[in-house]
Amino acid sequence: MYDFVVVGVGPAGARFSRRAAEAGYDVLAFEQGRLGEPLACSGHVSGDIWQYAGEGARDDLLQNEVYGARFHVEGPESDFEDFYKTEVVSNVIDRVGLDRHLAELAREAGAEVREDHTVTNVDEGDDSVTVTVRGPDGVADVEAKMVAGCDGPTSRVRRDLDLPEPDELLHGVLGFSDEEDHGDRVDVHLTMPEFFAWRIPRGDAGVEYGLAASPGPDVNELFDDLVGPAGYDVDVTKRCSGLIPVGPADSVTSHRGFLVGDAAAQTKPFTGGGILYGMRSADHAAREIEPDRPGTLGAYEAAWRDELATEIRLGHWIRRAYSLPEPVQRLGLKAFSGEIGVHMDRPTSVFSREHLASWLGRS
Repeated sequence: MYDFVVVGVGPAGARFSRRAAEAGYDVLAFEQGRLGEPLACSGHVSGDIWQYAGEGARDDLLQNEVYGARFHVEGPESDFEDFYKTEVVSNVIDRVGLDRHLAELAREAGAEVREDHTVTNVDEGDDSVTVTVRGPDGVADVEAKMVAGCDGPTSRVRRDLDLPEPDELLHGVLGFSDEEDHGDRVDVHLTMPEFFAWRIPRGDAGVEYGLAASPGPDVNELFDDLVGPAGYDVDVTKRCSGLIPVGPADSVTSHRGFLVGDAAAQTKPFTGGGILYGMRSADHAAREIEPDRPGTLGAYEAAWRDELATEIRLGHWIRRAYSLPEPVQRLGLKAFSGEIGVHMDRPTSVFSREHLASWLGRS
């Protein structure tokens, strides 16, 4: 019997697998397809990502460095307000490569990682969990003391454990062009219903275009407008989409199961990004949960919420500004534009000494 079966080997699942294996637990992790595929997530992250990566990862995965963002309330040719730092704000990375790198770190730590294995059922008992999985050699049952659901927005583990759904699921669409762009600004458009759109330069790797909005038949049409003649007017050579969970439920644990990452909606409400939040939560799970003691699941719930609850709450307030009337958006952006001192993963950094000093210095 394994100590943990991990379902999903994205950043959160790979991180938990690695940390649990390093703690001496027997870990078996399943990924439905090939690691990192299909791509359904942006590769725009804070520099904190390298704290979770191995030696040489930055050289292999970095595509571009970003110093700020241009905020628009209309299309690409409209006026914008510039928010920037004099140092690197964020990194653009090879997103597929990141997943594979993190999974390899988990393997090196002793976790068993199997690709092309689809979990079809999770049956939770008093003393163990039985996970049914379909792989290249057929269907098999695997028994573990606990199961970690790291399987994304439509989590199978969440459903089979009868855990509550996230507050909201948004529809995200990504497209990639072959343009070479080493620019140091991302473009953000506050023109999407209830959310936003973006353009991210990826150096030699091209440009990423994306948007997220409430699910509906018009989401793909909105993306067509973004990259079409009325927008950036570019040829998109690759396109993908996926759901973005926003707002974690009151509980992400059961008797012998727990959720991490997108499955738990451990994401930023104002961008939908969840790579760092998921890995930070994975560290709490590996540190707090003991497979022979189901009561330790409560310690995990408390630990990740203690770290992220305030950030998520402030993130919801930031997101509300996306739907303000256009004149109000313009006034707000103009008032706060210029040099900033905020951290892209930490809304609470708005109140930091660094940001207040930057803001007061231009007042």
